[in-house]
Amino acid sequence: MRRRVMHVITRCIAGAGGVAVRGAVALDPSRYESILVTGTRYGPLLDRARENGVEVVVLPELVSPISPRQDLSALTRLTALMRAREVDIVHTHSAKAGALGRLAAHRAGVDLIVHTLHGFPFHDFQNPAVHAAYVGIERRLSRITDAYLAVGTGVAVEALRRGLARPEQLYTVGPAVDASDVVLTPESRARARARLALPDDAHVIGTVGRLDFQKAPEVMLAALRRMEVPAVLVWVGDGELAEETADHVRAMGLSDRVRLLGNRSDVAELLPAFDVFALASRYEGLPCVIVEAQQCGVPVVATAVNAVPDVVIPGETGLLVPPARPDLLAGALDYTLRHPERAERWAARAREHLGSRYDVETGGSVLDDVYSLKVGEPRRRLVGADTGRRR
Repeated sequence: MRRRVMHVITRCIAGAGGVAVRGAVALDPSRYESILVTGTRYGPLLDRARENGVEVVVLPELVSPISPRQDLSALTRLTALMRAREVDIVHTHSAKAGALGRLAAHRAGVDLIVHTLHGFPFHDFQNPAVHAAYVGIERRLSRITDAYLAVGTGVAVEALRRGLARPEQLYTVGPAVDASDVVLTPESRARARARLALPDDAHVIGTVGRLDFQKAPEVMLAALRRMEVPAVLVWVGDGELAEETADHVRAMGLSDRVRLLGNRSDVAELLPAFDVFALASRYEGLPCVIVEAQQCGVPVVATAVNAVPDVVIPGETGLLVPPARPDLLAGALDYTLRHPERAERWAARAREHLGSRYDVETGGSVLDDVYSLKVGEPRRRLVGADTGRRR
């Protein structure tokens, strides 16, 4: 008899959405039936889920910002849906869906509750009261969580250090990414640059991600302006800071050196255009696109946050810099562009280091292991939980 798995995520986009969909698709359909619940109405990831037999249920109330009215509605609907569909396993992703989804699963008496830690909603630069509230909520939710999947060592260590998960609850797994036939060769580089109308002799820095506070586009622009090597920055992605970033580009006199491409469906084909992939993020879990860039053979310079050092090993598979330091980011990018042979060695070692750890098959195998857990001790009740575990 197949076990019914409900995957819950707020926005089924970008890295976390890709991990959720690839995980659902990787499960053996003879053993699991997958339902994906999200607040996202449309998108290529949802199309892929449907094409691979995953049922998609859209809950418009499942939104990222805190909204008491919509959050209560989402919790009520999730609980009812889990009961009606007699779900065996609930697997949540992202902070908001992680909270509402796990609480709903507990109330519905779901047998196994799993949460993937892509990163954390709390950070050292936050208001201390907000920071403490987020940590307290996650510690409380750990009482009703059977297993955590951390997308890298740094994320797992942070969860343990802050007491968010007990050692026996925690599993570390790299974010699964699709294998790509596109690797960096002179031919793929020429094709990618022609697609972007970039000259062959240009120094090109590329990045992929949302234009938002987390990804720190203003830090990337400040680093570009400080660089000694004249380079072009290509940014693939959209977001709430898109207009503001475009204004900054013009105000900084960088219009001829910055390409803001918006969302693209051909990222894999564009990666070979980059001499170096750069990440200026303030915080991350482990971005799938870094793994994709390394699989392609592009050297990486990134901020030393969360699980990024799992794959970007300083001086071995790339360079790391502290977040919010455009001066050091500029220096690292200059160094990489001035030492192409060394950068090529980093890229080769990175591909070797990745091995099969981040492919979809490995991710599916880990999910199967976790979903096969037999939970021993009854979970502790939370206030408002109207039922125990379903028998």
